[in-house]
Amino acid sequence: MGLSREELFARIRIDSERSELSVRGLARKYGVGRGTVRQALRSPVPAPRKRPVRTAPSLGPFREVVDGWLRENLRLPVKQRQTARRMTVRLTEEFGSTASYSTVRDYVAFRRPQIEAETGASVRSASGFLARRNEPGQDAEVDFGELWVRLDGVMTRCHLFVLRMAFSGMAVHRVYATPTQEAFLDGHAHAFEVLGGVPTGVLRYDNLTAAVEKLIFRSRDRIENPRWAAFHAALGFTPWYCEPGIKGAHEKGGVEGQVGFFRRNYLSPPPQVTDLDELNTLIEGFEKKEADRRIGVREHTIGQYFAVEAPLLTPLPEGGAGTRLLLTPAVDKFATVTVRTNQYSVPARFIGRKLRVMLGATDLIVFDRRTEVARHPRLFGRGVSHLVLDHYLEILLRKPGALAGSQALDQAKAAGAFTAAHQRLWDAAITACGDRQAGTRVLIEVLLLHRHLGADDVTAGITAALALGVASVEVVALEARKHAQGHGRSPTVTAADAARLPLDVTPAAGPAVAARVAGLPADRRPAPSLAAYDALLTRTPGGMPCPAPAP
Repeated sequence: MGLSREELFARIRIDSERSELSVRGLARKYGVGRGTVRQALRSPVPAPRKRPVRTAPSLGPFREVVDGWLRENLRLPVKQRQTARRMTVRLTEEFGSTASYSTVRDYVAFRRPQIEAETGASVRSASGFLARRNEPGQDAEVDFGELWVRLDGVMTRCHLFVLRMAFSGMAVHRVYATPTQEAFLDGHAHAFEVLGGVPTGVLRYDNLTAAVEKLIFRSRDRIENPRWAAFHAALGFTPWYCEPGIKGAHEKGGVEGQVGFFRRNYLSPPPQVTDLDELNTLIEGFEKKEADRRIGVREHTIGQYFAVEAPLLTPLPEGGAGTRLLLTPAVDKFATVTVRTNQYSVPARFIGRKLRVMLGATDLIVFDRRTEVARHPRLFGRGVSHLVLDHYLEILLRKPGALAGSQALDQAKAAGAFTAAHQRLWDAAITACGDRQAGTRVLIEVLLLHRHLGADDVTAGITAALALGVASVEVVALEARKHAQGHGRSPTVTAADAARLPLDVTPAAGPAVAARVAGLPADRRPAPSLAAYDALLTRTPGGMPCPAPAP
């Protein structure tokens, strides 16, 4: 019936009181012997089962021999001690014993701990854990956990960085595409900024490659990655590395549990977001909810405990610590720099030069000395490229036929930078010029306007020019400036914008300008008059009339 002996005895006793069933009837009802029924009626607690004492007569004469071998084992190297199977073989070969392996095995398992206790040779360890005493503002634990995200409709594997304060349980989370060293450092910088300081004790880690280059055999010492060593030295905290593998998981069990708890309670099922920035913004809201949670049977919330240790954190140093990797790649003939097997475009005027690249966890910035010349989202994978159409406009002025089939144009369309308005202007310019290359040059000159006019203003200028039936860069520029002024924006080029203008582009002149001006619609506005300014010629700066000019 699947009942335990306690439940069986209870039911037999209840039936005996409520019904008139005899011992025989109760035995039949429950499918047990009458002796069991009588035991239940005598006592509600079943008597403990008696285990038969096995004498093992085949081993009897040789027990002293086995005991001697067990004592000898305590003096031998661990890897060369006799096993129960080896003892069975020796008993058979040397003493003619008929004892089976299972008999010897059971006796060895029974006698080994007794002999170890008698000799005091070793104390057998017990499996268990001790609670760690955590001081406010002292220790923290760090880990990376795997996370699946529905990123722009595609299931994508990402990684969740977690830094958890040991005393309060306050944790900071951030999602990255891959667990690179840049993500590892950026996660620390973000966590310390959110916490408002750096723990004064130790931070516990796995032996991940972003921090550790080599483990020292049978030691807690590690050979650290130089960038990681410089980073934690600049921020003034001390890393502490757990034992490798599963043995060391309990040494930072707080953050191990936090990764799973946060993933189950806030990120399941996989969140649907357009990008990781949106997901990290959601996570900041989840962390505010976490501050109101109580861990286990603790008296106060996570936020209340953190309020105690927050003032004890070490303030962040001015300027923080660099989390980016500095590289100096050369610009190839395609106006790209290659970083971690991926290509990023730069302005064409830098072809053949070396530039400074600052590689971060989520982006990449290119500098010419101290001037930023390009910024890209960081790419992951191999052989992927991110090209900005604006970087190739100087080349396209000389080779306009290359625009139509270029990767830069495809990526600009996919990103929404090259709009339907640009395409309509391109088609209209080709029709007006009667030549594809000439029409493409008009489009390229309009694209150059984006360097010192807002994208909305240029698009409005294109729309206005097309409404007039004109595909001209001059009309687009004029209408774009009018649109900017109408919305309270200055249409002039700022000093920062002027520094980014191409150095090798000169304004078109000569017949090309005349041809475009000839295509403009007739100007029906009245001619301007300067009569109001003539009166100024008869007055001096002090307000006195000017002397009449000498005849």
